[in-house]
Parts: sequence; C-alpha cells; structure tokens
Amino acid sequence: MSGLSSDNRAPGLREARDALAGGRTSAFTLTLHALSVAYASQRAVNAFATIARDKALAAAAESDRKYTMGCARPLEGLAIGVKDLINTQGIETRYGSAAYIGNLPSADAAIVRRLVEQGAIIIGKTTTHEFAWGVTTASHEFGNTLNPLDTRCIPGGSSGGAAAAIAYGAVAAGLGTDTGGSVRIPAALCGVVGFKPTFGTFSTQGIFSLAPSLDHPGLLGASVDDIIVLADALGVALQGGETANSPRFGVIRNIEPVPLSADVAKSFEHAIDTLGHTYSCDEVDTAGLFDGAFQAFAGIVLTEGGITHFAHNDWDFITRHYGAETVDRLDRARNVALSDYANWQQTRRQFTAKLSRAMANVDYLVLATCPCTAPRVDTSTMSIGTWQGTVREALMTYTAPFNLSGFPAISIPLPLHQGHLRAGLQIVARPGDDRGLLQVALKLERLLASGAKV
Repeated sequence: MSGLSSDNRAPGLREARDALAGGRTSAFTLTLHALSVAYASQRAVNAFATIARDKALAAAAESDRKYTMGCARPLEGLAIGVKDLINTQGIETRYGSAAYIGNLPSADAAIVRRLVEQGAIIIGKTTTHEFAWGVTTASHEFGNTLNPLDTRCIPGGSSGGAAAAIAYGAVAAGLGTDTGGSVRIPAALCGVVGFKPTFGTFSTQGIFSLAPSLDHPGLLGASVDDIIVLADALGVALQGGETANSPRFGVIRNIEPVPLSADVAKSFEHAIDTLGHTYSCDEVDTAGLFDGAFQAFAGIVLTEGGITHFAHNDWDFITRHYGAETVDRLDRARNVALSDYANWQQTRRQFTAKLSRAMANVDYLVLATCPCTAPRVDTSTMSIGTWQGTVREALMTYTAPFNLSGFPAISIPLPLHQGHLRAGLQIVARPGDDRGLLQVALKLERLLASGAKV
C-alpha cells in the first residue's frame, strides 16, 4: 500500500505559473522536481512509460530565458505528462504495445504541438492499456500500473498512467484519450479530475486511434482549475457563453443493469443532497433511455478497432507482436458483419436523440462516474449487489454512453464516507457547452469540498 505526502506534490498549474511570473522559482527548478517525482512514481506505481529528462530540462532552460526576456507564453514552464497513445516528437511512443518499442515519432500530435507552442514542458509519456483498449492499464510486457491510493488496486484505464502520475504528485495535469471513459474512469478511481470535451473539439491527428467515431482527446488534472488552464490554452474557454447563474441539474441514480455499490451510492446521495441546498436537482426518467447503448458502443469499438489495426498491420504481425487480449478482440472483429455495425450506429442515433430529449428541461446531468471504487489488480469479474459481470462493463457502463453521443462530460472527486479509495461525480453537458461545463464543475468541486465529510 502506498501512502502519499502532500509535501512533495506538484503545485497547481496556476500556482506554478504565478510563481514563475513572480520570479519566486524557475522552470528548471520546477522541472527537476517534477522529474524526480516522476521517477519515483515510475518505480512505485509504473505511472510513466518513458521519462524525457534531457528534453524536458532543455525546454525548461528555454522557458527561463523567455521569462527573463519578458515574453513568456501562457503555459510557459508548466510540466505535463502525455499519454503513451499520443505522438511526441523524438520521445518514444509505444502506444502501450511491445509492437512499437523504440518508435520515435517525427512530429508531435496536433494537441501536443498546441501545448508545446504555448510553453508547456513534456516530462514524459504516461502509461496506457495496449492501444487504449482496456480499463485496467495492465500490461504483461511492461507491468501493471497501480493506483497510488492503494497499490493493491487498479488505477482504471486506459489513461491510467496519467491519473496515477497526477495522484502521485508528479504533475498537476496531463493529456489522455477517452473512447469509452478512458479519462474519466481513472480520474474517478484515483481521486483526480478528468474532462472529455464535445466530440471533435480537440484534434485526433497524431493519436493512435481506437475507434475514430468515439475517440476524444481529453485532459486530466489534480483540480478543475488545472483542467481549465490547459483547456484555455487549447481554446475551450473561448467557446460557448456563460453558464446559467442557477443551473438546473438532472439526477441519474443508476444505469441498468449495473447498480451503485453501497459506498459509492452513499457518497453520491450526500453529494446530491449538498447540491440540492443550492441548485435545482430533479431526477431524470431513465426508463428505456440507455437500452442497447452499451452493446452498441462495444460493437462499434470492436468494428472500428478492427478496421484501424488491420489497416496498420497484417494478421501475422498482430499475432506475433500484440498482447493476447488485443489479439483476441481483433480475432472477434474479423467476424463482424457490416449489417451489425449499421444496426449499432442506428442505436447510437436513437440514443443520442433520446438523451437530448431527456435534457430538455435541465442544463446538466449528474451521475456517478463509475459504480464502484477501484477493483483489485488482476480482477476480471466482480459483483455489485445482485449484478455480476466483467470489470470492463462495470467501469464503463456509466461513461461509455457519453462517448456514443459525443456529449461533453467531466469527472470530479467524490469524498467517501470510509476508507481511502475514491469515487467520481460525473457531470454531463449538451454538445458545445464545454465552457459552461467547466465553470459548473469548478463550482461543484468547491461546493462538495466545503461539505466533504459524509
């Protein structure tokens, strides 16, 4: 079990930027500290696949020169981690797979390039499930990534390394991807914040695709404000109008067939009670709303994942170099009928229309991010109440529908009434209301923190 000390944690992005601008520290000093903690997190919980020490220190020295010259950029000198699914120029990018050991991209992904151009410093590549196709960030080749809150447990996935690095304290923020919850799930299980914007908000250029019609680049942070700092640099703060002064919330208590575990349910109800003292909170009628949504999501991922990988590599290469879990999924993908894919896409369209109608009288939806806290490492099936199923279905049932619809969603930490593991409160907005969602998340984060004792 791993204990965390707040003394060694990375400062928030805004705090670090203010200290740099005020001359109270240097980018070189902050980067050296981030690298030191990153190496510690790599040893303790396997949060990083690659740590780019020399490149990061060179970038830090350049940031210090810009501060001295008075031409600092918006993210000047701020350390971040980048998921190992996302191309980084000259930094090994394995996509979580032994098939790509030694791969050195010749260019940054578009989202990385934008952050680097604004002065952000990449200290390394955070671990991912192979090709982002899983929720545990486990790896036979590279070792499992562990949850810093309890190393007997998974961090979630597939952006598990980013959440683990932030929870451990190496960085305050990082880049991930979210195809069915891959930013929000690890954020919830590791007690950090995970933001998936409206589909298409961030470019996927330079990111190894899992399912192109579901893939969302996303952001993780120690707090909502850390997300806002990165989102602002990426242009999200310029989109949309101000959020309503008194937003209306629609409450979703469960998504069948997976119920909330007792501890998560208690924490969620406490959060809704706290929100209800300030805002309008009305239960959403979910009868029939999510019917078939998870099955359609899973089918689309299987189909599009197969198309992606068969376009990259032949079957002989796949069976020799990919992990067994991915090979099994691709073997099943070879037998998908086009008519099945057409039906899944039709279910998707119907679900998105139903979700829009369900939000007609509310501004935002609130629900649990995951129905349980972090499962133990090497657990493949689990029980919640009378429900039994796979860890994958349990962790994704509450997140995947919003990839299917493309609606923006964010997970913020929920305090639990016992133990040290964490759960997440998921807030969902209408497409395009990313700015409003971040503003609301900031308010709710502060509101919940003020009444954290359950």
